[in-house]
Amino acid sequence: MKAMYTAATGMDAQTIRIDTIANNLANANTTGFKKSQVDFADLMYVVMRWPGGAQTETTQMATGLEVGSGVFPVSTLKIFTEGGVANTAGELDLAITGPGFFQIETPTGDVEYTRDGNFRVGPDGTVVSSQGYPLYPRLSVPTDAIAIGVASDGTVSATTPGAEPSIIGSIELANFVNPAGLSSEGGNLYSETIASGPVTTATPGLEGLGDIKQGYLEMSNVEVVTELVDLIIAQRTYELNSKVVRAGDRILQATNHLVT
Repeated sequence: MKAMYTAATGMDAQTIRIDTIANNLANANTTGFKKSQVDFADLMYVVMRWPGGAQTETTQMATGLEVGSGVFPVSTLKIFTEGGVANTAGELDLAITGPGFFQIETPTGDVEYTRDGNFRVGPDGTVVSSQGYPLYPRLSVPTDAIAIGVASDGTVSATTPGAEPSIIGSIELANFVNPAGLSSEGGNLYSETIASGPVTTATPGLEGLGDIKQGYLEMSNVEVVTELVDLIIAQRTYELNSKVVRAGDRILQATNHLVT
């Protein structure tokens, strides 16, 4: 019976949806995390009668007769709406107010991208991410610095004992034509893909990029209540598909009894 196989695709699809919701909820407090949603599409149709086909020698069918084969997941789409910002007062806690990504140099030498602005000064004075990866381009803070300032345009200054603040570098932001096409690498990092388009970099506040806000962190954009509602809907949809499978099984059993 076709309905059983069709319902099975629905159960598989809702399983992926529930897995995605679970990941969103697990990262509800992850700095700079962006939630995902699953996009679905219907599978091919068995056409028993084409729309507009001849019904008689002089009439045509206004509609056709098509039976669908179920559903399949097309993609998981990252939603890059901004999360709320939390005041941390940390000198190197940075939030982007608007589009853009911080650039991070990974141990392989590749540059990846993040909205997580939780930076610290490493043992050698280099500014690094929470995982210890250097900010790119690299930025070094004097070992005797007593204060660090980051302007909205990314200009970084440091104050040393007995001296006025001096500029030690600047932070560039990156952006993409299609941020949703970035590949999630874990650790709050994204990498460039063909779908995202090539990276462009510029000074914060210019060329459509957001400003940098010192002493703040961007929180996750996961809305817990919305995710819980979606979880209930996905669970109920899964149950309905499982009922179709059971109904199909009972119909087949009844058919077998008729034959015997």
